[in-house]
Amino acid sequence: MRRRVLNGEICKRAACREHDMHWKTLERILTFTEPPGYRLSQPRGSKVDPFLPIIKEILESDKKVHRKQRHTAQRIFERLRDEHGYNCGLTIVADAVQRLRQQNKEVFLPLSHPAGEAQVDFGFADVLLNGELTKVALFVMTLPLSDAICIQGFPRECTESFQEGHVRAFEFFGGVPTRISYDNSKVAVGKIVGNREREVTKEFLRLKSHYLYEDHFCLVRRPNEKGHVERLLDFARRSFLVPIPRVESLEELNEELLRCCTKDLRRRLRGKSVPKQELLNEEQQRFLSIPEEQFEAKRLQTVHANSLSLIRFDRNSYSVPIFQSLQDTASASMRSR
Repeated sequence: MRRRVLNGEICKRAACREHDMHWKTLERILTFTEPPGYRLSQPRGSKVDPFLPIIKEILESDKKVHRKQRHTAQRIFERLRDEHGYNCGLTIVADAVQRLRQQNKEVFLPLSHPAGEAQVDFGFADVLLNGELTKVALFVMTLPLSDAICIQGFPRECTESFQEGHVRAFEFFGGVPTRISYDNSKVAVGKIVGNREREVTKEFLRLKSHYLYEDHFCLVRRPNEKGHVERLLDFARRSFLVPIPRVESLEELNEELLRCCTKDLRRRLRGKSVPKQELLNEEQQRFLSIPEEQFEAKRLQTVHANSLSLIRFDRNSYSVPIFQSLQDTASASMRSR
């Protein structure tokens, strides 16, 4: 029938008359290549539909509490039954909860990384330093396109180690990336003023002004925006620092880490036809040149001496020399006695 009508052998009216068929039945035959089966003209309502706004409100309030104290489908069913007079089964409540949770679920898309971009992060690892187990801060800079990594160890995460890590990473990569992504560490961010806007610290601004690269800060609690450095940090910790290194100084540790990073450049990634070193050579063409003037990793801070001739800097107190005139007065007083 479909062949005869659609090929123009007979008209629709003749087909209905020949087969004693209703007009709507013929329309369904012509529309569907196979019998569609029974189809509802309107979606069938559920007994849980009047309670959906209550379920949505419960799920929204759960976002503000600890993950381990959020409502389960069983608990929502019990509240609907006891507080709102719901008198049906648990299954349709659980299905409704699952549908609503899937609607609010975040969706992540893979990020593309142009040549010349980098990501920075800090991590921590244990090292046997002079025979004593010591936790060191690991500065890590990675290049997502070539998958190159530079990692260095410092006594702790602070402004000086942050700056020095950049200096060493730029020297290792042979240039300055055009854009670097960061999290919202207090070392770099003084204040969050918007979705992406940041008031950076004075020392970070000095670093960026010297090397002239562009910064990019991730959204708050969105480490997936710099997932490459997060992944390579775990890789370096398991590959370069297992078993726990035994070193005499941090200089010895950092020399070994640089050797590991150089050796890692000979590795070829899955899906790539050339080693990481060749990808880095291509990426270096997009880098900014390192300025001839050496950047000095330091932190400048104005402090005032107290009545005991002590100044406070970086949670430590330091003594300062008093004025020479005060020294002369004190010595004259001693002589007169």
